[in-house]
Amino acid sequence: MKLDDFLADCRHRVDAALDALLPRPEGPAARVAEAMRYAVLGGGKRLRPALALAACEACGGAVEVVVDAAAALEMIHTYSLIHDDLPAMDDDDLRRGRPTVHRAFGEAEAVLAGDALHTLAFEVLATRPRGDEAARRRLEAVALVSRAAGTAGMVGGQMADLEAERRRVDADELIWIHRHKTGALIASSAELGAIHAGANAELRQTMSRYGQALGLAFQVADDVLDCTADATALGKTPGKDLRAGKATFPALYGVDEARRRARALADEAVGELAGAGIDSDPLRALALFAVERGA
Repeated sequence: MKLDDFLADCRHRVDAALDALLPRPEGPAARVAEAMRYAVLGGGKRLRPALALAACEACGGAVEVVVDAAAALEMIHTYSLIHDDLPAMDDDDLRRGRPTVHRAFGEAEAVLAGDALHTLAFEVLATRPRGDEAARRRLEAVALVSRAAGTAGMVGGQMADLEAERRRVDADELIWIHRHKTGALIASSAELGAIHAGANAELRQTMSRYGQALGLAFQVADDVLDCTADATALGKTPGKDLRAGKATFPALYGVDEARRRARALADEAVGELAGAGIDSDPLRALALFAVERGA
């Protein structure tokens, strides 16, 4: 299966799950439900769910068992984007080619929509897939994703990213920011697929290392796109990193060297698969996609 076909199939499966899991815009909470659906169903690459599905399949599992959990990853990712776009954070007007949630619905509604997506995601992780036989895997999934999304992962990375604005950072600090702000949830996506496939600890760690390298590659490529892509291709306002004085790979190394490093990280991710004897065209293709999108 070509990557475009694989991603389209993943998007179809995950979007159907999201549509079923998200609340309907009715009753007293209709406004926040409408904002949640606007944010989640309004586009996006679905990279994190695709990684979970591909990793599950690569580890011998059926993708059906991980689809709802993969949808929960997209909820967490989207909540982080809603909050990241707020005036108190990165203050952006455009996301996925449309007005950001706080522009379309209001700031209070955006905060609540993000909060609701965050809590719904963990409800889904704690209850899907159903059945007593999957109880331990559900518990491990909740523990994994909560670490990746919290102060030890995404939130901690976002805080460090804000504190690094308009000051010089070295390579070690920049890598720490990127590995946590973006890489942690991506790494957990690959490991989540392995968990629900029933993979052993060694295979789970392989998927985690693959995801860590891919996640860092993805964020480095994002830094480059912010410098080189227009709003149509990017789906958000370009050039904001430079104007905000963000810590980025192009700011530290230049665009060409940042591109080279992103590709080397993608190769490192693929090397993790090869070293463990994992033959997965989708996982290899996703590593390449992470650094070549928009190129």
